[in-house]
Amino acid sequence: MIELENVSKAYDGQEALSNISLRVERGEMAFITGPSGAGKSTLFKLLYLAEKPDNGTITIAGHNAARLNSTSIPLLRRNIGVVFQDFKLLNNKTVYDNIALTLRIRGYVEKDVKERVHSVLKMVSLRHKADNYPLTLSGGEQQRVTIARSIIGEPTVMLADEPTGNLDEENEKEIMKIFKQINTKGTTVLIATHNRALFENTARRVFFLDGGKLKGEEQ
Repeated sequence: MIELENVSKAYDGQEALSNISLRVERGEMAFITGPSGAGKSTLFKLLYLAEKPDNGTITIAGHNAARLNSTSIPLLRRNIGVVFQDFKLLNNKTVYDNIALTLRIRGYVEKDVKERVHSVLKMVSLRHKADNYPLTLSGGEQQRVTIARSIIGEPTVMLADEPTGNLDEENEKEIMKIFKQINTKGTTVLIATHNRALFENTARRVFFLDGGKLKGEEQ
């Protein structure tokens, strides 16, 4: 479902990723970790097609990302849900409208939009916050809205970049419980984190990055 072969990426002559090869199987939940500056965010930018690699190939959701033209990228992105550490919610729109936006852009009729938005809000335990604005919510609640927005389009791949970085331990556990539930439904989940508590003793595969190089893998 996610495969990188000999992927490298440099900025202004400085290599951010060097010859990375890894594979995450369909329906798997895995983690990428490493110190600050290890290359985790660069790797994720390549995976959600914000940038292209200088060398190597990236296959995600059955497509070679490096070969896609600009008109095909939006179609592939429909198969990828992305969760960021800083939420990236629209503060002038309600929780409901933040989540509904993806389906409205795709032309769904409002009846179907309403059904699906309420379904994902129920999943993240926020139906009672549908009419609230993001800045009235706690950090944990905002992250749950971000997750709801990312899964509303039923993606086959979920990418989460430091999804619990700004949250306390209680909210960390709640967010990870949601990711596990998403994974149980068949979605491939890849989480980048520096927090070892998220993956220790989970029996999930963990890829270790350092200095832009893949230093190893453990389970």
